[in-house]
Amino acid sequence: ILKFNPLCSIFIMDPQEQEQESDPLAALDLEELNITAQDDDILSEAAGHIQENLEDELVQEALRKGLDLRQYSREIESELRKVELRSIQDYISQSRQISSLHYQIRNCDDILARMEEMLSKFQTDLGSISSEIQNLQDQSHSMSIKLKNRQAVRVELSRYVSEITVTEHLIQHITDTPTSEREFLQNLRELDRKITFLNLQDFHDYTSVYDVRHVIDKLKLKAMSKVREFLLQKIYKFRKPMASYQILQTQLLNYRYFNEFLLSHSRDTAQQIRSEYLDTMAKVYYSYFKDYYSKLLKLQYEDTPDKDDLMGVEDTQRRGFFSSKSARSRSTTFTLSNRDTVLTTELEDPIIVIPQAQKSERKFPYESLFRSLHFALMDNASREYLFVLEFFNLTPSAAQDYFDTLFGKTLASLLRNIERDMESCFDAIGIFLCIHVILRYQALMIRRNIPCLTDYFGHALSTLRPRFRHILELNVTSIRNTDPHRLSHVDIHPHYITRRYAEFSAAVVSINQSNPDEQVDSCLLSLQAEVENFILRMAAEFPNRKDQLIFLINNYDMLLSVLSERTSEESKESESFKGLLHARTQEFIEEVLAPCFGGMIAFVKDMEPLLEKRKADITVDEKRIQQLVRSFGSSWKSSIESLNQEVMKSFTNFKNGTAILQAALAHLIQYYHRFQKVLSQAPFKPLPVRSELINIHHLMVEVKKHRPTF
Repeated sequence: ILKFNPLCSIFIMDPQEQEQESDPLAALDLEELNITAQDDDILSEAAGHIQENLEDELVQEALRKGLDLRQYSREIESELRKVELRSIQDYISQSRQISSLHYQIRNCDDILARMEEMLSKFQTDLGSISSEIQNLQDQSHSMSIKLKNRQAVRVELSRYVSEITVTEHLIQHITDTPTSEREFLQNLRELDRKITFLNLQDFHDYTSVYDVRHVIDKLKLKAMSKVREFLLQKIYKFRKPMASYQILQTQLLNYRYFNEFLLSHSRDTAQQIRSEYLDTMAKVYYSYFKDYYSKLLKLQYEDTPDKDDLMGVEDTQRRGFFSSKSARSRSTTFTLSNRDTVLTTELEDPIIVIPQAQKSERKFPYESLFRSLHFALMDNASREYLFVLEFFNLTPSAAQDYFDTLFGKTLASLLRNIERDMESCFDAIGIFLCIHVILRYQALMIRRNIPCLTDYFGHALSTLRPRFRHILELNVTSIRNTDPHRLSHVDIHPHYITRRYAEFSAAVVSINQSNPDEQVDSCLLSLQAEVENFILRMAAEFPNRKDQLIFLINNYDMLLSVLSERTSEESKESESFKGLLHARTQEFIEEVLAPCFGGMIAFVKDMEPLLEKRKADITVDEKRIQQLVRSFGSSWKSSIESLNQEVMKSFTNFKNGTAILQAALAHLIQYYHRFQKVLSQAPFKPLPVRSELINIHHLMVEVKKHRPTF
């Protein structure tokens, strides 16, 4: 039997076993040996253990050295005994320390046991204290709830007592203090609060409510009576002549709470105050604007356009013998001049003060009177709308209804006056200015967020616009019906009808730029078409084409000059007349060059296409070419001078005449250059007359002498 020693990791045999080992047959029990009876697994397991022991490092080392394993085992055993004896000796030498350590450990155990006992008692005490704290906490929470409940009851009770109590101070101020005093207003607010509070307590059936109800009711009646009387007195002040509505309304706004008080406690009284105010102010505004309008009309210019002041009417036509108006030029009827200041610098100027204007004997055009009237209307309407909105505490829709009640009659009267004025008005520019005054005031009211005059402005525009279009149609018809044969004087200068149209069109276009109107543009196109036809009919009165072209160019140039002063260069009218002017200018240049240089120009135009197509078929007329070259060489300087004089004499606009002259001279140089080019090609190149051609540089030097110095 092998025993395993953990210290040496080898199997060591007991001595008795070793003796048995020496005689292996003595220990062998043949009866128990049954090799066939053992399982193969046991043999494989034993073989595994043997293999593991042989792999031990100490066993392998002993085997390498060739030692006897039994002897080696005995040596190891001896060493182990020695180690054991030394360990016993060490233990005996340290026995006192070990004993002392033992006693110390026992003492520590006793101390820890006592500490455990003490901590157990402390834990028990803490448990009892915790329960006491919990009890105190519950009591504190209960007391806190009681305190809050009592405080809540106290607050409600104090408020109830305060609200239901009617003090002598309140009674005295409500009954004796003047309504205009601040103390009355403060006590009125307090009374209102008490009335509201009592109304909320009616369903509780409290005795205290019945005790003070009759006192509160009496104070309420007294307060309503004083407030009603005070407000009526303030409203009646508006009826006095020369009363300042703005100051009175500002004073009323300081007492707008009075209206709220009446509205809360006596709607009938509040309605009475409201009706009285609306009726009073409606009459005040109607009277004011009626009087102001009638006085404004007396400040209008006496000499105003009438049905005969149309573009197509001859300027020299006289009025009737018994006419009260003096004869005047109709050109001013179609001129804007500085009348458009009503849309710019004067748009928000103060209204015309009648006494001052009468004293200075100053007169105004219709659009200035119209602006002043509507600025006064806009100012008063805006202030009144904001006043009723704030004083009566209304919604915007309700405020509009109040405003319609206030200004309905006044606005209807103003619209009737505008319709009556338009029936006899033939001042198209004045009407158009009035239209844009309305448009600008409409935009101003939108910026102010005050919609009260929206409908009125719409009705006013619906009256002014048709009248303006009607007058435009009258002017279109007058131009269409104008017979050039019946006009007293016709020359090459711009016609006065053309100038009227130019001034009028420029005025309308410049005003219409800020608020474009397609209908106005359409009317202007119709007028423009008739004016173009009229200019062509007038040009047809001249016997020769050159005078016709001069007349057309002068009229087109004058139209563009006037339009460019008032409108932008990109306007439809300017673009149209620019095209017409350019076409007629090119035609005039050809016409004015023809008398002196017509032969050369015709030769160039005839030969250039032939040279491009078939050179062999060209017939050379040497005599004609010789005549053209020598005629040009002998007269070109005098021809240029006569051309200069003729052009500058024909056109009223010096700048335009100079531009046309320069264009004509440029065309002359181009034609002469083309003439030289034609002669330089076959079959004209061999002609000896080519040596007589004037150097083109000499021609250019002469042309430069006529270049403008400005």
